Amino acid sequence: MSNNALSLLGWMFLPNLVTGWVQSIYYGVTIRAGDPRPPPNSPRWQLHRRRIHTLVITAYLLYTIYEADWELQRQGSFYRALGAPLGATEREIKSRFRRLAALHHPDKVSHSSSAGSGSGSGSGDVDASDYFIHLKTASDVLTDTAQRFAYERFGPDITGWRNCVTLRDFVWRGLQTQVLPHYALAAAGLYGLGLLGYLEFGRYWRWVTLLILCVFEAHAVTRPGFPAFVEKLVNPLLLRFTSHPAYLPFQVVALARRVAIAIYIAFGQLGPVLQADRAREAAAGEKALQQNLERLEQVVRGVDVDTHRLMELEMAPFANDPEIVQDIRAKVKDWLVQNTIRADPLVKDALGRALQKRRTNAPPGARGTK
Repeated sequence: MSNNALSLLGWMFLPNLVTGWVQSIYYGVTIRAGDPRPPPNSPRWQLHRRRIHTLVITAYLLYTIYEADWELQRQGSFYRALGAPLGATEREIKSRFRRLAALHHPDKVSHSSSAGSGSGSGSGDVDASDYFIHLKTASDVLTDTAQRFAYERFGPDITGWRNCVTLRDFVWRGLQTQVLPHYALAAAGLYGLGLLGYLEFGRYWRWVTLLILCVFEAHAVTRPGFPAFVEKLVNPLLLRFTSHPAYLPFQVVALARRVAIAIYIAFGQLGPVLQADRAREAAAGEKALQQNLERLEQVVRGVDVDTHRLMELEMAPFANDPEIVQDIRAKVKDWLVQNTIRADPLVKDALGRALQKRRTNAPPGARGTK
C-alpha cells in the first residue's frame, strides 16, 4: 500500500480516535478524583472537544508535511548520489563520477567480494551493478544541458522520455504528462465533490489554493532559474542552519502538492466542527433574542394593565356623569394633540416647511403670505 493511501486512511480515522483519547487523558489529569466530569455533548464538553480536535488536526498536518519531506529526502537526487552541489559544473560532475566509478564499478566490487568470500556471484553483485547504473544515469543527465534542466523541474521520470532532445521538447512533455493531467484531475475532483455536497467548508479557498499552486508550478517548470524564494531564502537557510540538503524545483512542487492535499483534508475535518459551533451560536443567539422579546412583551402588557387601572381609578368619581366624562375625554384628546404631537420636533419641522412653501407659492395679497 502506498504512502498516499496510508496517509488518507490516517486522516479518515486517526484525528477522531486520538481526540477521544486525548480528551479522556485531559480530564484524568485536570479533574480531581471524585469530581464529576463534563457530561458528553454538554457545552463545556463540546468546547474541550473542539479545541482538542483542532490541536490534533494541526499536529497531524505538521506530521504529514514532515513525512512528505522525509519521503522526498529518502528518494534522494542525482546531485546527492554524485555528492555534487546544485551549481556544479559539467567538469565537476564528470570528476565526481569518475571517482565514484572507481570505487563502485561492478567488476571491482565483484573482485573484492570474490576475494573476501570466495564467491563471485550473488545479490551483492546485482546491487553494485544497479548502483553503478544509477551513478552513470545521474552523470549522463547532469552533464546534458537539456536533460539537467528537465530533471531539476520534473524529476527522474525524464530518463524514460523518448524523442526528447531540446528544452522545448522536455518542457512540453512535462506539461503534458505531469502538470496538466494533475490539475485537470484535481479540478474535476473538487467540482464533483462540490456537486455531491462535500467540501462545503472553505470551498472558495480550495479553488484559490489550487489556482495558486498551478501558477507556481507552471512558473517553476518554465523559467530558466529556480523559484526565487527557494533559491534566495529556503535553500540558503537550510544549508546554513541545518543538515537538510537543498531543494530542487521538482521536490518543492511534490512537497507543495502533498501539503495542499493535506490542507484540503484538514479543512474537511475542521469544517463540520466549526460550522456546528457557528450554528449552535446562531441558535443560542436566536433563542436569547426570542426570550428578550417575550420579556419585553410581558413588561408592555403589565404597563398597559397598570395604566388602565390608574385611568379607571382617576375616572371613578365621574363614573355616573356621562357629560363630565365626555368633556374630560375631549380635553385629554386636545392635550395629547397640543403637547405630544405638535411638540414633536419632526412635526414642527414638517409644519414649518409646509407653511413656508405655501407662502412662497401663494399669489400677492393672499392670506397667510405675510
